[in-house]
Amino acid sequence: MSARAESVSTTASDLISLMKPRLSSLVLITTAGGMFLAPGPLSTGHALVTLLATAGTVGAANALNCFWERDSDRFMARTQNRPLPSGRMEPPVALWFGVSLAAVSLPALALGANLLTAALGLLALLSYVLAYTPLKARTSAAMLVGAVPGALPPLMGWTAVTDRIDGGGFALFAILFLWQMPHFIAIALFRKEEYAAAGLKSIPLDRGDESSRAQIVLYQVALVPMTLLPFQLNISGSWYLAAAVVLGLGWLGQGAWGFFRHLGKPWARQTFFFSLLYLTGLFAAMCLDRIPRG
Repeated sequence: MSARAESVSTTASDLISLMKPRLSSLVLITTAGGMFLAPGPLSTGHALVTLLATAGTVGAANALNCFWERDSDRFMARTQNRPLPSGRMEPPVALWFGVSLAAVSLPALALGANLLTAALGLLALLSYVLAYTPLKARTSAAMLVGAVPGALPPLMGWTAVTDRIDGGGFALFAILFLWQMPHFIAIALFRKEEYAAAGLKSIPLDRGDESSRAQIVLYQVALVPMTLLPFQLNISGSWYLAAAVVLGLGWLGQGAWGFFRHLGKPWARQTFFFSLLYLTGLFAAMCLDRIPRG
Protein backbone atom coordinates (compact mmCIF):
# COMPACT_ATOMS: atom_id res chain seq x y z
CA MET A 1 0.00 0.00 0.00
CA SER A 2 1.33 3.45 -0.94
CA ALA A 3 1.91 6.10 1.71
CA ARG A 4 -0.97 8.18 0.31
CA ALA A 5 -3.38 5.26 0.33
CA GLU A 6 -2.34 4.37 3.87
CA SER A 7 -2.91 7.97 4.96
CA VAL A 8 -6.38 8.01 3.43
CA SER A 9 -7.20 4.69 5.10
CA THR A 10 -6.00 5.97 8.48
CA THR A 11 -8.01 9.18 8.16
CA ALA A 12 -11.15 7.25 7.20
CA SER A 13 -10.65 4.90 10.14
CA ASP A 14 -10.20 7.85 12.50
CA LEU A 15 -13.35 9.57 11.22
CA ILE A 16 -15.32 6.38 11.76
CA SER A 17 -13.92 6.07 15.29
CA LEU A 18 -15.20 9.58 16.06
CA MET A 19 -18.70 8.21 15.51
CA LYS A 20 -18.14 5.60 18.29
CA PRO A 21 -19.34 2.57 16.26
CA ARG A 22 -20.00 0.29 19.24
CA LEU A 23 -22.21 2.86 20.94
CA SER A 24 -23.91 3.70 17.64
CA SER A 25 -24.69 0.04 16.99
CA LEU A 26 -26.62 -0.17 20.27
CA VAL A 27 -28.56 2.95 19.28
CA LEU A 28 -29.44 1.44 15.90
CA ILE A 29 -30.63 -1.78 17.52
CA THR A 30 -33.02 0.10 19.82
CA THR A 31 -34.19 2.32 16.94
CA ALA A 32 -34.90 -0.74 14.80
CA GLY A 33 -36.69 -2.29 17.76
CA GLY A 34 -38.92 0.76 18.06
CA MET A 35 -39.79 0.58 14.36
CA PHE A 36 -40.53 -3.14 14.53
CA LEU A 37 -42.75 -2.82 17.60
CA ALA A 38 -44.74 0.18 16.37
CA PRO A 39 -48.17 -0.38 14.81
CA GLY A 40 -48.47 0.34 11.12
CA PRO A 41 -46.46 -0.24 7.95
CA LEU A 42 -43.07 1.17 7.04
CA SER A 43 -41.52 0.40 3.67
CA THR A 44 -38.10 -1.23 3.55
CA GLY A 45 -36.67 1.79 1.77
CA HIS A 46 -37.92 4.25 4.36
CA ALA A 47 -36.77 1.98 7.18
CA LEU A 48 -33.24 1.81 5.75
CA VAL A 49 -33.07 5.57 5.20
CA THR A 50 -34.34 6.14 8.75
CA LEU A 51 -31.70 3.85 10.22
CA LEU A 52 -28.89 5.36 8.13
CA ALA A 53 -29.99 8.90 8.98
CA THR A 54 -30.25 7.98 12.66
CA ALA A 55 -26.75 6.50 12.49
CA GLY A 56 -25.52 9.73 10.94
CA THR A 57 -27.21 11.88 13.58
CA VAL A 58 -25.78 9.76 16.39
CA GLY A 59 -22.38 9.77 14.72
CA ALA A 60 -22.50 13.57 14.46
CA ALA A 61 -23.31 13.88 18.16
CA ASN A 62 -20.46 11.52 19.05
CA ALA A 63 -17.98 13.34 16.80
CA LEU A 64 -18.88 16.70 18.36
CA ASN A 65 -18.61 15.11 21.81
CA CYS A 66 -15.09 13.92 20.91
CA PHE A 67 -14.23 17.45 19.77
CA TRP A 68 -15.52 18.96 23.02
CA GLU A 69 -13.83 16.43 25.31
CA ARG A 70 -10.51 16.12 23.46
CA ASP A 71 -8.52 17.40 26.45
CA SER A 72 -10.19 15.35 29.19
CA ASP A 73 -10.08 12.22 26.98
CA ARG A 74 -6.28 12.18 27.42
CA PHE A 75 -6.73 11.13 31.05
CA MET A 76 -8.95 8.09 30.52
CA ALA A 77 -7.61 4.73 29.36
CA ARG A 78 -10.63 3.98 27.16
CA THR A 79 -10.43 7.34 25.33
CA GLN A 80 -6.79 8.41 25.29
CA ASN A 81 -6.10 6.66 21.97
CA ARG A 82 -8.91 8.40 20.12
CA PRO A 83 -7.79 10.54 17.13
CA LEU A 84 -7.95 13.92 18.91
CA PRO A 85 -6.28 13.23 22.28
CA SER A 86 -3.61 11.11 20.57
CA GLY A 87 -2.81 13.95 18.16
CA ARG A 88 -3.60 12.01 14.96
CA MET A 89 -6.28 14.50 13.95
CA GLU A 90 -6.61 18.29 14.17
CA PRO A 91 -9.67 19.47 16.16
CA PRO A 92 -11.23 21.50 13.27
CA VAL A 93 -11.45 18.31 11.20
CA ALA A 94 -13.58 16.61 13.86
CA LEU A 95 -15.70 19.74 14.32
CA TRP A 96 -16.53 20.10 10.63
CA PHE A 97 -17.05 16.36 10.25
CA GLY A 98 -19.64 16.40 13.03
CA VAL A 99 -21.40 19.51 11.72
CA SER A 100 -21.45 18.22 8.13
CA LEU A 101 -22.77 14.83 9.23
CA ALA A 102 -25.61 16.48 11.15
CA ALA A 103 -26.41 18.78 8.21
CA VAL A 104 -26.92 15.75 5.98
CA SER A 105 -28.49 13.32 8.45
CA LEU A 106 -31.26 15.44 9.95
CA PRO A 107 -32.89 16.38 6.60
CA ALA A 108 -32.53 12.75 5.53
CA LEU A 109 -34.33 11.71 8.72
CA ALA A 110 -37.18 14.09 7.90
CA LEU A 111 -37.45 12.65 4.38
CA GLY A 112 -36.98 9.01 5.35
CA ALA A 113 -39.34 9.13 8.31
CA ASN A 114 -41.16 12.37 9.17
CA LEU A 115 -40.66 15.79 10.73
CA LEU A 116 -41.47 14.55 14.24
CA THR A 117 -38.71 11.92 14.11
CA ALA A 118 -36.27 14.49 12.73
CA ALA A 119 -37.22 16.88 15.54
CA LEU A 120 -36.52 14.14 18.10
CA GLY A 121 -33.19 13.50 16.39
CA LEU A 122 -32.34 17.19 16.64
CA LEU A 123 -33.33 17.16 20.32
CA ALA A 124 -31.09 14.15 20.94
CA LEU A 125 -28.17 15.82 19.14
CA LEU A 126 -28.48 19.17 20.91
CA SER A 127 -29.11 17.75 24.38
CA TYR A 128 -26.13 15.40 24.06
CA VAL A 129 -23.68 17.98 22.68
CA LEU A 130 -24.82 21.25 24.26
CA ALA A 131 -26.21 20.01 27.60
CA TYR A 132 -24.84 16.63 28.65
CA THR A 133 -21.28 17.07 27.38
CA PRO A 134 -20.47 20.43 29.06
CA LEU A 135 -22.35 19.47 32.24
CA LYS A 136 -20.15 16.39 32.77
CA ALA A 137 -17.38 18.64 34.09
CA ARG A 138 -19.74 20.55 36.40
CA THR A 139 -22.24 18.20 38.03
CA SER A 140 -23.02 14.52 38.44
CA ALA A 141 -26.61 15.39 37.44
CA ALA A 142 -25.26 15.29 33.89
CA MET A 143 -25.91 11.54 34.02
CA LEU A 144 -29.65 12.21 34.16
CA VAL A 145 -29.39 14.73 31.35
CA GLY A 146 -27.40 12.27 29.23
CA ALA A 147 -30.03 9.58 29.74
CA VAL A 148 -32.51 11.66 27.70
CA PRO A 149 -30.74 11.54 24.30
CA GLY A 150 -29.79 7.94 25.03
CA ALA A 151 -33.46 7.02 25.50
CA LEU A 152 -34.78 8.81 22.40
CA PRO A 153 -33.72 6.31 19.66
CA PRO A 154 -36.46 3.69 20.30
CA LEU A 155 -39.01 6.50 20.49
CA MET A 156 -37.65 7.78 17.16
CA GLY A 157 -38.12 4.32 15.69
CA TRP A 158 -41.68 4.29 16.98
CA THR A 159 -42.54 7.75 15.63
CA ALA A 160 -40.96 6.88 12.25
CA VAL A 161 -43.88 4.47 11.84
CA THR A 162 -46.68 6.17 13.77
CA ASP A 163 -45.79 9.89 13.37
CA ARG A 164 -46.97 10.47 16.93
CA ILE A 165 -45.83 10.12 20.55
CA ASP A 166 -48.16 7.82 22.44
CA GLY A 167 -48.11 5.32 25.28
CA GLY A 168 -46.11 2.68 23.43
CA GLY A 169 -43.38 5.07 22.37
CA PHE A 170 -43.22 6.58 25.84
CA ALA A 171 -42.87 3.11 27.40
CA LEU A 172 -39.83 2.37 25.23
CA PHE A 173 -38.33 5.77 26.09
CA ALA A 174 -38.91 5.27 29.83
CA ILE A 175 -37.36 1.79 29.82
CA LEU A 176 -34.20 3.06 28.11
CA PHE A 177 -34.05 6.09 30.40
CA LEU A 178 -34.19 4.04 33.59
CA TRP A 179 -31.84 1.37 32.22
CA GLN A 180 -29.12 3.89 31.49
CA MET A 181 -28.75 5.11 35.06
CA PRO A 182 -27.43 1.88 36.67
CA HIS A 183 -25.47 1.32 33.43
CA PHE A 184 -23.81 4.76 33.75
CA ILE A 185 -23.24 4.53 37.50
CA ALA A 186 -21.59 1.12 37.14
CA ILE A 187 -19.13 2.53 34.59
CA ALA A 188 -18.40 5.50 36.84
CA LEU A 189 -17.74 3.16 39.77
CA PHE A 190 -15.09 0.99 38.15
CA ARG A 191 -13.53 3.96 36.34
CA LYS A 192 -13.74 6.37 39.27
CA GLU A 193 -10.05 7.31 39.26
CA GLU A 194 -10.15 8.04 35.53
CA TYR A 195 -13.16 10.30 35.94
CA ALA A 196 -11.35 12.18 38.69
CA ALA A 197 -8.17 12.57 36.62
CA ALA A 198 -10.19 13.86 33.67
CA GLY A 199 -12.02 16.38 35.85
CA LEU A 200 -15.42 14.82 35.16
CA LYS A 201 -18.13 14.67 37.78
CA SER A 202 -19.92 11.44 38.62
CA ILE A 203 -22.24 10.06 41.28
CA PRO A 204 -19.50 7.86 42.82
CA LEU A 205 -17.16 10.88 43.11
CA ASP A 206 -19.87 13.18 44.49
CA ARG A 207 -21.86 10.78 46.67
CA GLY A 208 -19.48 7.89 47.33
CA ASP A 209 -19.58 4.18 46.54
CA GLU A 210 -22.28 3.28 49.06
CA SER A 211 -24.75 5.81 47.66
CA SER A 212 -23.87 4.75 44.12
CA ARG A 213 -24.63 1.09 44.87
CA ALA A 214 -27.92 2.14 46.48
CA GLN A 215 -28.89 4.21 43.45
CA ILE A 216 -28.14 1.31 41.12
CA VAL A 217 -30.58 -0.84 43.09
CA LEU A 218 -33.24 1.89 43.23
CA TYR A 219 -33.18 2.35 39.45
CA GLN A 220 -33.29 -1.41 38.97
CA VAL A 221 -36.35 -1.58 41.25
CA ALA A 222 -38.06 1.17 39.22
CA LEU A 223 -37.18 -0.59 35.98
CA VAL A 224 -39.00 -3.84 36.81
CA PRO A 225 -42.56 -2.42 36.75
CA MET A 226 -41.71 -0.11 33.85
CA THR A 227 -40.76 -3.10 31.69
CA LEU A 228 -44.26 -4.52 32.24
CA LEU A 229 -45.82 -1.64 30.25
CA PRO A 230 -45.28 -3.23 26.80
CA PHE A 231 -47.40 -6.18 27.99
CA GLN A 232 -50.04 -3.94 29.55
CA LEU A 233 -50.19 -1.84 26.37
CA ASN A 234 -50.62 -4.96 24.25
CA ILE A 235 -47.34 -4.44 22.41
CA SER A 236 -45.88 -7.80 23.44
CA GLY A 237 -47.42 -10.92 24.92
CA SER A 238 -47.10 -13.22 27.90
CA TRP A 239 -43.76 -14.70 26.85
CA TYR A 240 -42.27 -11.23 26.93
CA LEU A 241 -43.89 -10.62 30.31
CA ALA A 242 -42.22 -13.72 31.74
CA ALA A 243 -38.87 -12.75 30.23
CA ALA A 244 -39.12 -9.18 31.56
CA VAL A 245 -39.84 -10.41 35.08
CA VAL A 246 -37.03 -12.99 35.05
CA LEU A 247 -34.49 -10.60 33.54
CA GLY A 248 -35.52 -7.74 35.80
CA LEU A 249 -35.42 -9.75 39.01
CA GLY A 250 -32.15 -11.37 37.94
CA TRP A 251 -30.41 -8.04 37.36
CA LEU A 252 -31.98 -6.60 40.52
CA GLY A 253 -30.67 -9.57 42.48
CA GLN A 254 -27.18 -8.99 41.11
CA GLY A 255 -27.40 -5.32 42.08
CA ALA A 256 -28.76 -6.05 45.56
CA TRP A 257 -25.96 -8.58 46.15
CA GLY A 258 -23.39 -5.88 45.52
CA PHE A 259 -25.21 -3.38 47.73
CA PHE A 260 -25.60 -5.62 50.77
CA ARG A 261 -22.11 -7.11 50.42
CA HIS A 262 -20.46 -3.69 49.84
CA LEU A 263 -18.76 -4.99 46.71
CA GLY A 264 -16.34 -2.92 44.64
CA LYS A 265 -14.95 -2.59 41.13
CA PRO A 266 -15.25 -6.23 39.97
CA TRP A 267 -18.94 -6.19 40.89
CA ALA A 268 -19.43 -2.79 39.19
CA ARG A 269 -17.83 -4.12 36.01
CA GLN A 270 -20.10 -7.19 36.17
CA THR A 271 -23.10 -4.88 36.61
CA PHE A 272 -22.08 -3.02 33.46
CA PHE A 273 -21.85 -6.23 31.41
CA PHE A 274 -25.08 -7.56 32.92
CA SER A 275 -26.79 -4.33 31.84
CA LEU A 276 -25.89 -5.03 28.20
CA LEU A 277 -27.10 -8.62 28.40
CA TYR A 278 -30.28 -7.47 30.14
CA LEU A 279 -31.17 -4.86 27.51
CA THR A 280 -30.40 -7.24 24.64
CA GLY A 281 -32.54 -9.96 26.17
CA LEU A 282 -35.38 -7.57 26.96
CA PHE A 283 -35.62 -6.16 23.43
CA ALA A 284 -35.19 -9.59 21.86
CA ALA A 285 -38.07 -10.95 23.94
CA MET A 286 -40.18 -7.88 23.16
CA CYS A 287 -39.67 -8.23 19.41
CA LEU A 288 -40.01 -12.02 19.30
CA ASP A 289 -43.30 -11.85 21.21
CA ARG A 290 -44.65 -8.81 19.36
CA ILE A 291 -48.42 -8.81 19.00
CA PRO A 292 -49.34 -8.03 15.37
CA ARG A 293 -51.57 -5.00 15.00
CA GLY A 294 -52.98 -3.11 12.08
